[in-house]
Amino acid sequence: MAILAKAKENRIFPRVGFYSQIRYQVRGKQDFDNVLGNDISCGGLKFTSEKFIPVSTLLMLEINVLNRVLRPFGKVAWSMPLAHSDRNQTGVEFVDFDKLEKNYLKDFVNLQLE
Repeated sequence: MAILAKAKENRIFPRVGFYSQIRYQVRGKQDFDNVLGNDISCGGLKFTSEKFIPVSTLLMLEINVLNRVLRPFGKVAWSMPLAHSDRNQTGVEFVDFDKLEKNYLKDFVNLQLE
């Protein structure tokens, strides 16, 4: 009988499902891209896109949370292609976030967890 070790959970912030459009702009570029969110926390988010975005890429984000647009800056923490697909999943860590907007997101996440 094999014993499977449980994977270590590194997340500091609880995540909730967040299936909404997110706009992002790569630092130094002019155009915005639209992607579909997967989940969100007070520390970051995950989204699915058609583009591969390298780790450490800086992004300006526009996240619509209950009809309020939050505009944090983030850094790509990880990015990987989805199996059997032309799409990619990207994990973004928030690196600069207005305090009022971050508190709004915290309230949203806590509401979803209840």
